[in-house]
This record gives sequence, C-alpha cells and structure tokens, in this order.
Amino acid sequence: MTLLLLGLLVGVGLGVLLLRALMDLLERPVFLRTNYRGAPISTAAGLVIVLAVVCLTAMLSVLAALNIRLPDGVITSCELTALAVAGFGLLGLLDDLAQDAGASGYRGHVKSVFSGKLTAGSLKMIAGPAFALVLVLPLQQNSVLWLLVDGAIIALAANLANLFDRAPGRVTKFSCFCLAGLVLACGATALLADTLQLQSFTGLLGLCVAVGAACGMLPAEMKERVMLGDTGANPLGAAIGLAVVLTQEAPVRLGVVIALLFMNLLSERVSFSAVIERVGPLRAVDQLGRMPREP
Repeated sequence: MTLLLLGLLVGVGLGVLLLRALMDLLERPVFLRTNYRGAPISTAAGLVIVLAVVCLTAMLSVLAALNIRLPDGVITSCELTALAVAGFGLLGLLDDLAQDAGASGYRGHVKSVFSGKLTAGSLKMIAGPAFALVLVLPLQQNSVLWLLVDGAIIALAANLANLFDRAPGRVTKFSCFCLAGLVLACGATALLADTLQLQSFTGLLGLCVAVGAACGMLPAEMKERVMLGDTGANPLGAAIGLAVVLTQEAPVRLGVVIALLFMNLLSERVSFSAVIERVGPLRAVDQLGRMPREP
C-alpha cells in the first residue's frame, strides 16, 4: 500500500510540474478549442499523463539496470502501463487534433470504415483493439481466448473512459473510483488467500502514477484552463483495463469484459451525462469543484 501511495504522490508531482512546463505548448493555436462558455481552452493536456508514466518508467528502468533491487512486478507494471498510455495517447491525440465532424459512435465509425474514408475515430476503433492485443501478448502467449478477453478489457476500458470525458474532471474522478475499487479487490483477494503481500498490489503501480498525474492537473481542469481530451481519457481507461488484467483472476476478468461490453453498447442508446444529471449522488460528485454554469 505504501508503494501505491508513493506512486500516486509521484504522479501528482509529475502532473503539476509537467503541466506547468507544457502550458506554453498547449496554448498554441493547434491545441486551442472553444468551450461551451465561448472561452478558449487547451485540449490534449492528457499528454502530461503519458509523459509522467513514461518518465517514471524510464527512471525505474535505469535503477534496475544499475542492479538496484525493486519489488517484484514493479517494472512489468510500469513498462506495460507506459506502452499502454503511449499507444492510446497517440490515437487520442490524433482524434483531438483531427476534429472530425459527422461520424460518431460505433455505428458511425463502422459506416466510415465501409465507405473507405477513415476518420480519426474509426482509425482508433481499429487500431485500439489491435494495439491492446499486442500489449497483452507477452502475458497470454498460450491462450487465444484469454488473449482476446484481456485485449478486449483494455480496448473497451479505453473507449469507456472516453465516453465519460464529457465534463471537466469527470474522467479523472471516474479513474480515482476505479483505482480505489481495484485496491479493495486486490486486498480482498489477498486476504481470502491469506497472502497479503506487496506482490498483490504491484500491478497497480503504473495506474497509480497515471491517476496521480491526472489528479495533479485536476485544479487546472476544474478551472477550465485545460481539457484532458482523448489524449488523456483513452490512456487513463487503457491503464485501468491493464491493471485489471495484471491483478485480477480469470473469473473476475471475464465478468469485467462482459460489463465493459454492456456499458459500451449501452452508450449507443443512453447518455451517461443525462444519467449522472438525474441521479443526485452522482451529480453531486460530478459537480464537486467545478465552476458554476452561467445562467
């Protein structure tokens, strides 16, 4: 638990520092959008999440190369998370900058594929699952079924996080709840197995850094200075999915992939934003810290 808290705090620190360093870049015209208030806002601030995880992983790799002993599983967790956030961050950045109009949702993206004109969204729909399969291949070399299940968890989680990124701070709060749930799940599993050891939690370290970096940007996001964009939402979701793959047993992963598939398909017919607005506790958490809407 101490390791996870340390990873979270390091992520927060890197998030604050990297956002400050990147603000001049993010304020260039290519990154500027107009929000619902008609004010300019920088998109693709999720680059900070990608850089935070990659930088920390690089530092840990140097320590490992110097034969400095690290807890088992730390390097694997961070390296795979770094690959996940980098790959899905690239796809998200393309989507943020392309500003495709028209095609949206699974049906819209499928239509664009069959029309022979790929949008950034339809490219992400194809490349995301492909990248997820490559990512989990070292973990599931002997089972096609679990290769597909684990790859689907990562790809569907990445897309679901993007679906939640419809209001300032929402996807960061969503990620915090997911991280807390995974910590509890790992703790419960370890207690039931009577093996409450550090190795039970190290698979969550990469996710802790990613969520920490997002939390480090949360004040700027809530003040509507920056948006994570798909560049941040997709990597956060992918990191959550990867953490599930690294820490949970097969029955849990199977349940998770079914739930994720259901939620993704449900989004074609149901607005998650509308549901959040109608449910009091969800609305209160969603609006916590956010600037009030102008009448």
